[in-house]
Amino acid sequence: MLKLAVLVSGGGTNLQAIMDSIEDGRITGARIQVVISNNKNAYALTRAKEAGIPARCISPKDYENREAFNDALLEALVESGADLVVLAGCLVVIPEKIVERFENRIINIHPSLIPSFCGKDYYGLKVHEGVLDRGVKVTGATVHFVDKGTDTGPIILQKAVEVQDGDTPEILQRRVMEEAEWVIMPQAIDLIANGRITVTDGKVKRKQL
Repeated sequence: MLKLAVLVSGGGTNLQAIMDSIEDGRITGARIQVVISNNKNAYALTRAKEAGIPARCISPKDYENREAFNDALLEALVESGADLVVLAGCLVVIPEKIVERFENRIINIHPSLIPSFCGKDYYGLKVHEGVLDRGVKVTGATVHFVDKGTDTGPIILQKAVEVQDGDTPEILQRRVMEEAEWVIMPQAIDLIANGRITVTDGKVKRKQL
């Protein structure tokens, strides 16, 4: 059974998609061990608690410096016994010491088709604002392993979403979540839980059944 630690910062819609997918069998061989947020007011913590999942806040504001916070987060992840760390709308920059400890065992969902509209200046609505400003016709979402760069790790899954006339960043954000993020994040977890993903030379290979 693959044990998940899910890191969140806000409402937890991707967390909910994961919980629903475990419940209805779209994700098999995995369970959520703990939900951790850097934001004590994140609704994601409420979602977890209502589902009977251990949930806690580890906030940088509660530590004297970033290094102390990073150590506390790493300790919590290790203590949870997590096999896979899932960044589900997590706005914390994952430090190198955690990336090294969980090499190819941290995954993230990014709301664009990497390598477009990604990197340190693209997060949240800024991604969708960039898409609309550029006038692209197709966007989407990407699930990737986390490495020491920003949105540079091996790509696991991608799903395209059409940009429509009249889209605002908020409307586009919602469509990308509904049509892509909530679909491919559970798919990626299921693939990993069932041993169907390997990483070779920085690229993900998917084993066929």
